[in-house]
Parts: sequence; structure tokens; C-alpha cells
Amino acid sequence: MEVRLVQLLASFISVSADYALARLEFALCDPAVPAPPVIERLPDASEESLRGRWPLVEAQLDAALAYAKHLPPTRSNDDEKGPSAWLRRTVREMDQYARAIRWVLTVTER
Repeated sequence: MEVRLVQLLASFISVSADYALARLEFALCDPAVPAPPVIERLPDASEESLRGRWPLVEAQLDAALAYAKHLPPTRSNDDEKGPSAWLRRTVREMDQYARAIRWVLTVTER
């Protein structure tokens, strides 16, 4: 497996742990609001994990992106440090890594 892909997967896995914590904090902040979608964590940065689980993870990430898109915008500096801002940031970061992973997969499959 290509080194770039392993590094991207490792970064994606790291941010997915942050997303899990941000999701939990967000859900605890306002139990009346539906919790953000779950995104499965890849167990490791291997070819097997990528080929077997990546399509599901991408679909879950799309659901999380749609959820984050409908969050109300932050209005002050204090809000930028709150749970909804953290959730939004981690989802965006995961999306950036996912796009890079998809790009590497597309380029290397040629």
C-alpha cells in the first residue's frame, strides 16, 4: 500500500476519534436535539480496512456532513469553541482527509 495512503488513513482515524468525542459532547449539551450520525472508525490503516470498510465510512461521513450543514451558525467567539463548532470542524477535517484518500485511490487505480 502506498505510503501517502497509509498516512492519510492514519490521520483520518485520528480525526475520527476527535469526531466521536465532539459527537458525544454535542449530544450531552442538548439531549433534545437528535445526536449526530455515527461514523465507524477504521481499525487500522491497512489495505483490508480500506477496501472492506471505506464505502460505508464515506456514506456515514456524507450523513455527518449533511447534519453539520444544518447546525445553526456560530455568532460569537465563545460559540466557536463550543460543541457545535467542534463537531463542525472535525467533520470538515474528516471530509478533507476523505477527499484526499479518494483522490489517491483514483490515481493509484489507473
